[in-house]
Formats: sequence, C-alpha cells, structure tokens
Amino acid sequence: MKGGKALPIFRILVVDDEESLREMLKEFLEGEGMLVELAQNGREALEKLRSLSLDLILLDLRMPGMSGIEVLQEIKKEEPELPVVVITAYGSVDNAVETLKMGAFDFITKPFKLEELLNIISRALEVERLKRENQYLLEEMRDKFYFEGVVGQSPRMKEVMRVASLVAKTDATVLIYGESGTGKELLARSIHHQSNRRSKPFVVVNCGAITETLLESELFGHEKGAFTGAQTRKLGKFELADEGTVFLDEIGEMSPAMQVKILRVLQERNFERVGGTDVIQVDVRIIAATNRDLRKEVREGKFREDLYYRLNVVPIDLPPLRERKEDLPLLCDFLIEKHARKLHKKIKGVSSQAMRLLKKYNWPGNIRELDNVIERAIILTEDEIIGVEDLHIFEAPKEHRWKSLKELEKDYVEEVLEYTGGDIEKAAHILELSPEELEKLR
Repeated sequence: MKGGKALPIFRILVVDDEESLREMLKEFLEGEGMLVELAQNGREALEKLRSLSLDLILLDLRMPGMSGIEVLQEIKKEEPELPVVVITAYGSVDNAVETLKMGAFDFITKPFKLEELLNIISRALEVERLKRENQYLLEEMRDKFYFEGVVGQSPRMKEVMRVASLVAKTDATVLIYGESGTGKELLARSIHHQSNRRSKPFVVVNCGAITETLLESELFGHEKGAFTGAQTRKLGKFELADEGTVFLDEIGEMSPAMQVKILRVLQERNFERVGGTDVIQVDVRIIAATNRDLRKEVREGKFREDLYYRLNVVPIDLPPLRERKEDLPLLCDFLIEKHARKLHKKIKGVSSQAMRLLKKYNWPGNIRELDNVIERAIILTEDEIIGVEDLHIFEAPKEHRWKSLKELEKDYVEEVLEYTGGDIEKAAHILELSPEELEKLR
C-alpha cells in the first residue's frame, strides 16, 4: 500500500499472545500507513472489538484462555462482515480450514513472510470495499430514475447538453438550477456516466428530505455508539462514493451548520464520521442541484457565500417544460416507447389534436407531470393513437378571451339600465346620450 492513495486509514487489531510478534507486526503495519491495535488474548480482543471501529482482525488460533476458534465465533456474532485473517502454526492447517467455514477471510501459517501477509490484508480490505460498492449499486438500480436519457432539441436544451458534455470530461463541481420535475437528477447522472468516474458509484442525497441530525450521519457516516441506536459503524455517502460522484439534491434546504461541513469536504476532501476522530480522505466529485435562487439566498444571509462560489463553478440552468414546448413531440415519443413496452401495449403516437392540447398546458409539474399523463393515457386508451379523449383526466388551461370595445359598451349600458330599473330616459341622461343613441348600443 506504500505510495498508494491515502484513502480511509485502516485500523487493524492484532491478537496474539506472543509479545514479540505483536510488536513486530505493529511496527510493520504502521509503516504501511495503518493504525494498529494490540490484544494479548481473546477477552482483550473482544473488549477492543466492542469499543473501537475496526477494519480487519489478525487472529492467532493458539492462545491461552479463549481459543482463536472461540474468539472468531464471537467476532462473527457481533460483526459478521468484519474480515478476519487467521494466523496458525505449521501443522494446524485443518483447524485453519475450519475457520474459513466459520467466516474467516483467509489464513496464514507461521513462519510467514511479511509481504505475503500484507498481500492477504490488502485483498481482504479490497474485497470489503467492493462489497460495499456493489451493495450501493444494487440499491441505486432499485431506485432507478423515472426515465433513462436527456431528451430535447430546443435551443435551450441543446445548450444544456453542450455544457454538460464539456464539463463531464472534467472533475469540476456543477450546480444545476431548475424547478421540481425538470430532470436535475437525470442530468447529473448523465454527467457522471459520461465522465471518467462512470465505473464508480453515483450516490444521491436529497438534502431537503432528511433532518439535519440524520443528514450528517447520512453524509459522513457514524461510529458504533456515536448516539442512541448506533449499534454498528455506518459508512456515509461520501465514503461509499469514493472515486465516484455525490449528487446533493436541493442543497438550498441545507442548514448553515451543514453548509460549513460540506464546505470543508469541498476544500479539504476529508471529514470525520459522527462520533469519530479519524480523518477520512475521499476523492469524490460533487454535483449539486437546487430549485431556489441561491444568489438571492446569499444576499439574504440564508446561504453561505463561500460555499455558493465553491458549488457554482459550472452552473447549468435547466429550463421548465413550459419554456421548451417544442420538445414535447420528442418527449412524448420517448415516454410512449418506455411505458408502452412496460404495459405491453402497441401505441403509435399522439394525435395532432391531443398534441395541441398538450402544448396549450402550462406544465407546473414539468417532465415528471408529463410522464404521469402519458402513462395514464396509455393505460386508458383503447386505440393505437392517444387522442384528446384519453386525456380527459388532464386539466387543460382555459384561454382568457378579451372582450371588444363594443361588447364592453353594451355591458356598461345594460348595467346602467339595470340601475335605472329599465328607464331609458334616465339611463340616457346618466350616459349623456340621446335615447336613440342608447338604443343603438343595446
């Protein structure tokens, strides 16, 4: 690991009753950049397991008091995912193989070469990292965004995609502005998947949907015992996204205290878990999004100016659907193909009358609302073309009709006549008209 990237500093517990071996392993592993804890017997090892956050345990099988097998059983009860490498004397290979069945990662027999031990430790730590990453990717696939590509040919969207394509090739921080439902997360995913980080996690955090206390734990993780209910150590989103991208949605909702912590990550690329003291180094790209005017929030003292400038390196403004209605035919085709396939229906498109109706609407819910409208229409239609009648649950806007001057004059005359009880002479006097002129206006 020498010369490698300074990722989280790994804490290893060495459990062996031979003091000379413990001290030798401590010196060697600390020289490789690790934190090393020592235990001379099983009971001491279990005490440290319960009080410390460990990344790996080196466990000797032959010890007085509790045997290594008994210690391993207790470790797997309390921390089943914690990797354990067993150290065994030559000639006890059968016992070592038994530990593999119990969940040990691997074993090494005495006497051993230090480089051989380091290789086993490195493999164990890398396997754990990959397991965490794969677990997150599976969760991400379950929460897949509602459609799979940025669609649009309007001038505004062409500019959005041009900027996104250019910034994707860099590690620059991006701040996406846009109303709810415009596809900010979708655009962020697109940037990630076009970047050199595409093979690493894309981790989403909705800053507006989580309380401040939970948000800190969600972002930075926590140590075992950090607060009531923290029974095990939890890795935060930044740690899970190492070498990938963190998408901070609705960052304008973040409290001033959390803004300070995010600023540190942007500046220093490190943080501490809640309840911990170890400084965790991470290599992540940050893409943030908001439906607020952060410049106004800065002026009003609601958002930190230094954080704003750190986030606003490359701003991208996603237009609302009402400002890109020329994209409606393309979007409808895309969404029809998506939902028709899922619903096993053959739908060829939208009628011209239905498209006119769609273009008249103001789309307060933006693309998310359009997605719902198209899915409902496909479910309800009995034809291969979506018609106006399939959009009957869709509230079309009422056009405002301006009255002509003649109509306004007539309305005014009728109001005056109503006031005079139909007395034409009196009404004409009020309007400064002759009775004949008044009759012509009726």
